[in-house]
Amino acid sequence: MSATRPAAVVVLAAGEGTRMKSATPKVLHEICGRSLVGHVVAASRELDPTHLVVVVGHAREQVTAHLAGIDADVRTAVQYEQNGTGHAVRMALEELGGTVAGTVVVVCGDTPLLTGETLARLTATHEADGNAVTVLTAEVPDSTGYGRIVRDAATGAVTAIVEHKDATDAQRAIREINSGVFAFDGALLTEALGKVRTDNSQGEEYLTDVLGILREAGHRVGAAVGPDHREILGINNRVQLAEARALLNARLLERAMLAGVTVVDPAGTFVDVTVTFGQDALIHPGTQLIGDTHIGEGAEVGPNTRLKDTRVGARARVDNTVADGAVIGESASVGPFAYLRPGTNLGLKAKAGTYVEMKNATIGEGTKVPHLSYVGDATIGEYTNIGAASVFVNYDGEHKHHTTVGSHCKTGSDNMFVAPVTIGDGAYTAAGSVITKDVPPGALAVARGQQRNIEGWVARKRPGSAAATAAQSSAEEDSGRR
Repeated sequence: MSATRPAAVVVLAAGEGTRMKSATPKVLHEICGRSLVGHVVAASRELDPTHLVVVVGHAREQVTAHLAGIDADVRTAVQYEQNGTGHAVRMALEELGGTVAGTVVVVCGDTPLLTGETLARLTATHEADGNAVTVLTAEVPDSTGYGRIVRDAATGAVTAIVEHKDATDAQRAIREINSGVFAFDGALLTEALGKVRTDNSQGEEYLTDVLGILREAGHRVGAAVGPDHREILGINNRVQLAEARALLNARLLERAMLAGVTVVDPAGTFVDVTVTFGQDALIHPGTQLIGDTHIGEGAEVGPNTRLKDTRVGARARVDNTVADGAVIGESASVGPFAYLRPGTNLGLKAKAGTYVEMKNATIGEGTKVPHLSYVGDATIGEYTNIGAASVFVNYDGEHKHHTTVGSHCKTGSDNMFVAPVTIGDGAYTAAGSVITKDVPPGALAVARGQQRNIEGWVARKRPGSAAATAAQSSAEEDSGRR
């Protein structure tokens, strides 16, 4: 079923959302890497509408700035006073110059599970049936508290939307409910909004009153049943926010698994909508994949790993790791217990091992930083080995400096590389060295004090201690063997 391009989509996002109990506007709360309104905008964009208008009100400067950051073509209409949904739609139409010819879709800004596919089904039904307005409905297991959809038995047309408190026993048995999402004939919508009254308990203009006005004028009101009632769930508090996050996360992981990704424990794995996977990727429990993250073909990630804006190459292994803004090359190995900060770039088959931290570092093919080291502001060539407990000393208290280590180098354990410094190709550095000067290619750098043993120091300075007793016993055993 296909539909023509809608003239406009109107997103209602002006409310305060007091039940969230938050300084953040409700529609800006995030699940799976997007704000609530961001999810709705993304779904609306799938319809390719001529105009996309978001009605803002509460914290409008903050919401407008957010919208500009996620979709530069979104238009905003300001509802200075929250006088109801009908009033909000009227503000949107005024932003578009009044009457809009064609289909106008109205959605709520707090329904992040709504899909573009469902909106397309709504608009296709609306146009195929020639309706003045089409309601997106859903059949729910428990309709308590929802507005019931009452249909004409012969034609299937919607004759009423009855709120739960006003419904008869027979109407309360109806499981089809109103979602608050509509497709309108734009010209008829504009005309009907001018007739909406405010003689209700809230003194507001209700968009649902438009349905009655159009029906009384002889126009057809229809409905399109959504495929999954959970799509229409609105968010009003933190409990519902968490429930929606779980549902969307499960949807994203199901899509990945059907595309050939193994997710060992979906309940313990969390992904954003912007995360992508290669076939045969393997995701272990306790993994969080955030932002612009890609897991390459055959790569293995987790357990207990958090990757943000990170690219993992094919067949790489990332274990118990936190990474932000990193690139991990094909067949590279990271962790366990590694921290890759922004600007880290691991080459093919490179290694960042246990308790290794890297920042703004480029690590060449086959190079290993196996354990207990910090590599910051550095370039390391190919097939070099960095000894355990090494530190790239990049900060002088005011400025950061760069260290360059060549290819096929072997650096000793407990080295300090005091930047700026360069270690040439094929060079070695001795364990315990503090390297402050450039090392020529093929040289051995030794930068440490000469060892001096002071005999009898423990007996003189720590008499009666366990160490002194042990030393005395060892001396007596050596004397006896001689």
